[in-house]
Amino acid sequence: MTIRNTIARLVANEDLNFLLTNRLPRHAATRFMGWYSRIESPLLTRVSIAIWQLFTDLDLNEAKATRFRSLHACFTRELKPGLRPVDPDPTVICSPSDAIVGACGPVQGTEVIQAKGFPYRIADLLGSEELAERYRDGSYVTLRLTSAMYHRFHSPDDCVVDRVTYISGDTWNVNPVALKRVERLFCKNERAVIEARLAHDDTPLLLVPVAAILVASIRLHWLDVLLHLRYRGPNHIPCHAAFRRGEEMGWFEHGSTIIVFVPKCYSLCPEIAEGRGLKMGARLLQRQG
Repeated sequence: MTIRNTIARLVANEDLNFLLTNRLPRHAATRFMGWYSRIESPLLTRVSIAIWQLFTDLDLNEAKATRFRSLHACFTRELKPGLRPVDPDPTVICSPSDAIVGACGPVQGTEVIQAKGFPYRIADLLGSEELAERYRDGSYVTLRLTSAMYHRFHSPDDCVVDRVTYISGDTWNVNPVALKRVERLFCKNERAVIEARLAHDDTPLLLVPVAAILVASIRLHWLDVLLHLRYRGPNHIPCHAAFRRGEEMGWFEHGSTIIVFVPKCYSLCPEIAEGRGLKMGARLLQRQG
């Protein structure tokens, strides 16, 4: 039995998985990862990547760069051109990232599901009852980025971002084991609420990147700030940033979750189901009628 197989068997034990990824000092571990990932040492980076590959299915064949000076450079790697074609259908909203689909479906009033038996209120996630009402009876998709995935996220359609709200919080792991054990987990973790509208008809669109343990920061390219545990700037950041469908918007430093909300004029594309793997640019939500 290989070392990787042994590690996989240990991690498959849910009790051990939860203990190892959630019961250590989460904030301290996340700050350490932020510092460690920026150490520029090609040798240390190669060793770290080799260890990382023991725990994940990390594949760097799609990466534009062939060598990395730091783990941060590897985490936030660009891809070779042309590897993520974006669906051109104007009635479709595309996936903003590579991901595994988590809980998804219709919004029940203003409540959605984190995992079976674990509902949460949209207002608790967004910090605003008024904003939650815009998505009453709409649709939502939870997109989980694993640590081995491409970590950059892109505009799901031609849109304009009008405001970002940063909400400080905890850094629980967001893997399926934790989602089945920690109630309202997304509402507890550090997150950014990105309020956007579609360019062609002003339909509201909401993207909520949620940080997690070891996710040292969330980078939004149109803001001159880095959102992380030590961020002390304004929580509500007005802006006016226009994006084309598929244009890069930012990145996570490790892996985490993006929750997408749309009003009731949109629904899930038929092929979208929990557990399905997606690439950035794939069909995600479709306009009704």
